[in-house]
Amino acid sequence: MRRTSAAPDADSPARAITLPVEWDAAAAAALAAIAPGDGPVTLAQAAEAWVRPIAERGKRAGIETPLAEQLHALLLERRGAPMAAIWHGAEPETPSFILNLASFADPEHGFDAVGFATAVETAVLALTLANPAAERIAVAPTDMAGLLAGLGLDYDSDAARRMAAAVAGAMRRHADAASTVLGERFGARDAGKRHVSTTAVLPPAEADALLGAETGGIAPAFSPLTDTGALTRSARALLAVRGILPETALALTLAGQSPFRPVSAAAHAAMHDAVAPHIEAMPRRPDLPAPEATEDRRSLPARRSGYTQKAAVGGHKLFLRTGEYESGQLGEIFIGLHKEGAAFRGLMDNFAVSVSLGLQHGVPLEAFVEAFTFTRFGPSGVVEGDPAVERATSMLDYVFRNLAVNYLGQTDLPAADIDDEAEDTVGEGARDRAPLLPLDLPREDGPRQRRRSLRLVAK
Repeated sequence: MRRTSAAPDADSPARAITLPVEWDAAAAAALAAIAPGDGPVTLAQAAEAWVRPIAERGKRAGIETPLAEQLHALLLERRGAPMAAIWHGAEPETPSFILNLASFADPEHGFDAVGFATAVETAVLALTLANPAAERIAVAPTDMAGLLAGLGLDYDSDAARRMAAAVAGAMRRHADAASTVLGERFGARDAGKRHVSTTAVLPPAEADALLGAETGGIAPAFSPLTDTGALTRSARALLAVRGILPETALALTLAGQSPFRPVSAAAHAAMHDAVAPHIEAMPRRPDLPAPEATEDRRSLPARRSGYTQKAAVGGHKLFLRTGEYESGQLGEIFIGLHKEGAAFRGLMDNFAVSVSLGLQHGVPLEAFVEAFTFTRFGPSGVVEGDPAVERATSMLDYVFRNLAVNYLGQTDLPAADIDDEAEDTVGEGARDRAPLLPLDLPREDGPRQRRRSLRLVAK
């Protein structure tokens, strides 16, 4: 045993802690947090405070299992411990018991299936006695990644997922079997079992750190290094199983051939899928990152600058909104129409999306300005609300004249030439007229003549 001082967190006073020599500072801090009170604490005394009431309740119920010895052994071997509430003498609605899977990895014989089965059954009994009224209990695994490393399995492999599923299945079977035995003694609630559910994967808490778990639940170890830059216990175990010395691992890493395969969020999700059918309460499946944009598309920042311009072309209102990169370069546009028909609004919305995609894929704004200024269809005429543009031959002509002024500094574009028939859309009554179709139809008096008076009416 060794003596040290530790605090549950940076804002709490330190406590004098006595715990086994090989237990690290994280375990000391966890013991400081999990043990009742705020004075000195020893592991043995803190454990006895919760083990004794459970063992005595078992004796009164006629249970002959040497429960106290088994619980102390699980803790000293860092194989299992209950949640903090049980250390404090409470009766939580859903009591939980954490089992450190990494401690069941036997370098010579593989997974200690017999010891694991005993630990699960002991945990179910302890939780039942800790709160006899609880309908649900949670025997919960932790440090799955540590177990797999100790067995020489890459976390992101089919073999690892099969092993994880087998361990989860064994946990569920032994927990349900123990609950069935207790259902015969204390009364069953669900299909002969004492409990409605017996297993769960839980977020990491004080018990996980006390047991020396390096990863919570079934999560992967994203790095083979500790916070201080040393190899983690799991990393050392993996090297040992593969017969690789730490010096060799360093040499391989420097040569660009690290023995530690990187683990992705997809691997975590795949592990979740492998374990979920065997565990009754699971955390949400890990979110997978969105597919990366293609190399030639430049994504805009999540929060971006830009401006919103309100204007009217020939009496028809529109809103132009822009989105910019950090450099101020234009990256997207939105065109909102006030009272136009649904079909016209839809076309304009999709046109804006197309232009935005082009900008993000490197099409220069100058190319759009050249292509769409002077496009001619109604509404057109005098522009109100934007002093930078006086007249426009169409809404698209206005949009790109505005962008040319604000993003390209082009104030010398030729003025828009509005013909007489388009001009008559401006003024009294223009606001009530629907826009002209963006096309011309032949006049009746000749194949080469065009008619400009056809309008689209939508209600």
